[in-house]
Formats: sequence, structure tokens, C-alpha cells
Amino acid sequence: MKVGKYKLEILEAGSFALDGGAMFGIIPRPLWEKQNPADEKNRIKLSTRCLLLTSEDRKVLVDTGMGDKWDEKSYNIYDIHMPGSLTDLLGQRGIKSEDITDVILTHLHFDHTGGSTRYVDGKLVPSFPNATYYVQKKNLDWALSPSDRDKGSYIKDNFVPLLEHGVLKFFDGNQAFDENIELIEMNGHTFGQQLVKISDGENTFVYCGDLIPLASHTHLPYIMGYDLQPLVTLEEKKNLLTRASEENWKLIFEHDPYSACATVTLTDKGFKIKERYDTLL
Repeated sequence: MKVGKYKLEILEAGSFALDGGAMFGIIPRPLWEKQNPADEKNRIKLSTRCLLLTSEDRKVLVDTGMGDKWDEKSYNIYDIHMPGSLTDLLGQRGIKSEDITDVILTHLHFDHTGGSTRYVDGKLVPSFPNATYYVQKKNLDWALSPSDRDKGSYIKDNFVPLLEHGVLKFFDGNQAFDENIELIEMNGHTFGQQLVKISDGENTFVYCGDLIPLASHTHLPYIMGYDLQPLVTLEEKKNLLTRASEENWKLIFEHDPYSACATVTLTDKGFKIKERYDTLL
């Protein structure tokens, strides 16, 4: 798919699993399990779907998935399955990790930035040595000093080395990255999440991060128990979905294992999926 100067490609970086109740908050299991069945431990399958944007002068990676710096206990807890590293997935497309120019991180939770660093000779270094990494300053500040409630989601090995190597750049609020990419600040899930909007006036895609992680979350009351400010999430979803339905945007779901993206429509019963896509069409 080509949008403006960028070719868009999905990188399916593997899967993991989280508690279904936590993923859907106050919604009863008989409702959410119709689309997202749970295993015997009440976990539902989640994708780690990264995005690659390539142009003549840039190779931009959006989020870096879970990474591979996990011990055996964590692999079992989160049921982590990976087809290979991001470097492997890029190599299949003829791209070396050194070729990546930019890494846009929606936020610094472990399932979004786990692949941002790697071990080399026993030391943690940026996985993409020639890239500049981008995050909202508000999210970095929170990640460095999170609350007791969410500190387990911020693993400093995934992002502190980026600071130490001087490759992490900060934004403050909504930002035009370039003529085709816009970053949109969101604060319901965590403080300073940024969604990535790619548009050329004719086609628009929005990488939804954890505002709308699964297609099921297009239903307004479906809000994760992980969200720090659920009522803020509700308003942010309303605003985004309204524009998406009016302007026929395609929403990319970072964690949905069954649908890569979709368009939405507003009905008398709320927002509904209009068309689902397995790839970016």
C-alpha cells in the first residue's frame, strides 16, 4: 500500500497473551469471548503488529513489539511466540537493522518497545543503531517514574539505553512528523501515548496503538482495565472514531490477531466495523 511517499507494510512480530478480563474492563466475558476466545487461564491471544514505512529517504518503524529479552518464566506467563526477531523480519524484505532511520514508539510499555534494545557483548544497545527514536516527553517522564499500579508495564531495559546512547527524541503533544505522518497525543491508556496517522489526502491510515488495540474495542464501552484514565479513553475513542467514520479512515489494530485493519461506521447502536482487512489494502 502506498500513501504519499511511503510504502506501508505490516510486520507480524509474533503473539503473546493477556488476561481477557483485564483487556475488556467492565465488559462481561460472555460478550467479549465471542470475538476473542480465552484459554484455560483466561488469557486471550494478542498480536504484536508493527508497521514499516519506506520512502526514498526514510525507513520508519512504528513500535518494536515484545523483543526477545525474556526469561523462560515470562515466556510462559505471557505465552510469547515469535517468528524471529524484527531484524529477521526486516531481512526478509532486504532491509538491515542499520537501514532503519526512524523508530516511532507509541509509548514505552514492554509490548510496544521491547524490541528497541538488544544485547551485544553483554551490553544493552539500540537495536537500530542509525535510527532516531521518538516518544512523547510526557510518556518518558511517566515511564521513568510510574505509579505502583502500572510500573510492571515499563521495563527500563527497553528504553533507558536509548537515553544513554542519545538516540531518543521527545515530542510534546500533537506533532507533524513530515508531510505524510502526523503524531496524535492520547492520555487515557497512559500519559503521552501517540497514535500514528499516515495520510496523503486520498488515503488515511491510523495506527491505533492501545487506544483501540483490538477490533472489539471499537465498541465504546470496551475499555481496558489497564487504562489509567478510562473516561479520557472514552472521549478519545469517540473523537477518533467519529472522524474515521466520516472520512473513511482505515484503523490499524496493533494487537488484533484476526484483523489487521478496518473501516468503521456509525449506526444507531454505536460505532461498528464496516469492513475488515487482513492486510493493508
